[in-house]
Amino acid sequence: MSPIRIGIVDDQELVRLGFRMVLDAEDELEVVAEAADGDGAIALARRGDIDVLLMDVRMPGTDGITATEVITAQSPAAQEAAGRGAAPKIIVLTTFDLDEYAFAALRAGASGFLLKDARPAELVGAIRAVHRGDAALAPSVTRRMIEQFAGGTPADATAPDISVLDVLTPREREFLVAVAEGLSNDELAARFVLSESTVKTHVGRLLQKLDARDRVQLVILAYRLGIVG
Repeated sequence: MSPIRIGIVDDQELVRLGFRMVLDAEDELEVVAEAADGDGAIALARRGDIDVLLMDVRMPGTDGITATEVITAQSPAAQEAAGRGAAPKIIVLTTFDLDEYAFAALRAGASGFLLKDARPAELVGAIRAVHRGDAALAPSVTRRMIEQFAGGTPADATAPDISVLDVLTPREREFLVAVAEGLSNDELAARFVLSESTVKTHVGRLLQKLDARDRVQLVILAYRLGIVG
C-alpha cells in the first residue's frame, strides 16, 4: 500500500519538527510538505498530492480556520477539472480543549481535532482514521464540543427541524445514532453484522440524504436534533 501523505501546518518550526519525527517513524506515513501559515496550507492542498493536513489554528496572517474553509470548499469536480487530486482531509491541532477556534474549524470542514499534547499513538491513529473516512475527535473534548453544537451559538442559534430525518429509513436512523456515538466503520460493521463495504455505503447515503460534508457534521446534526445525548 502507498503511504499516507501528510502535510504539517504550524507557525512554530520546532512543533513541525516534532510532528515530523513522530510521523516519519511510522512505515505507512510520509510527511511530504510543511507550511507556516494558512496561505501555505492552501498552497499545499492545491498540490493534490497530500492525503491529510495537520492544521494549527492560531497562526499569523491567514489562520487555520480560514484556510480550512478555503480548502474544504473546493468541490471534487473542481479539483479534477484543475488537474489535481482530492482535497486533503484536515485534522485541527489546538492547545486548549475549550478552544472555540477549533469548534469553528470543525464547522469549516475539518475531519477532526486533537490537542497538541496528544500521545504519538493518538496522533497516528487520528491520521489513519480520517484517511479511511472516519472522524477523529479528541476524547477529552468530544463531549464539550458536542454540547457546544447541541446548544447552538448566537451565530448559529436556529436548531434544525427534526423533519430533516424524514428522508431516512429506520435502518439509516439507527446508523446515524451509531455514527454519532463515535463508532468507527469496523465497529459499525460489528454492531450491524455487515461488511465494511456495506457500512461505507450506508454512511455515504447518510451524507448524501442529509447534505452533510462528512461524519463530523453527521455527529453535530444528530446531537442538535436530540436523537443522541
